[in-house]
Amino acid sequence: MAKILVETSARHVHLSDADVEKLFGKGYKLTEKKALSQPGQFACNERVTVKGPKNEIKNVSILGPTRKATQVELSLTDLRAVGISAPIRESGDLAGTPGCTIIGPAGQIDIPEGVIAAKRHIHLTPEAAAEFGVQDKQIVSVKIDSADRSLVFGDVVVRVSASYAPAMHIDTDESNAVCAGAPAEGELIV
Repeated sequence: MAKILVETSARHVHLSDADVEKLFGKGYKLTEKKALSQPGQFACNERVTVKGPKNEIKNVSILGPTRKATQVELSLTDLRAVGISAPIRESGDLAGTPGCTIIGPAGQIDIPEGVIAAKRHIHLTPEAAAEFGVQDKQIVSVKIDSADRSLVFGDVVVRVSASYAPAMHIDTDESNAVCAGAPAEGELIV
């Protein structure tokens, strides 16, 4: 039985260096609040507001380090609340996605694309992928048992890299659906 750590990835923003400066001021550098489970990734002290055509969400976390392109990851519930119809995509697959306004203490930006609902996924090292018998980009299912709402998540993409730590990421809607506590564990079904 192949077990994997399951973590809830709440709404967040990834920013480019240029957009950090537009939102927080020239020369500004994001500051680390706490390390995340994926090596080199961290939650920042800084927060922003994400605004859509219908509403806005304040105090949205920023995850570091900075990236080449700014990206906003919201749950489907969040997307409905702000009035954005965004696709479910893997992180970084932003072509043709809708944009939004991001507001910081020193300014705001209107990104033309970059808003997604993150596709549920599993991070694995090559060694862990071999142990689980899966490959990069393979689609699997994961069964999560809970006291009152056990379920099987399908359409889970496997992502393999030597820079990853083994963990499955689901958004807050998915976590609430299964009553996933912290820490949660899932059974990989190939």
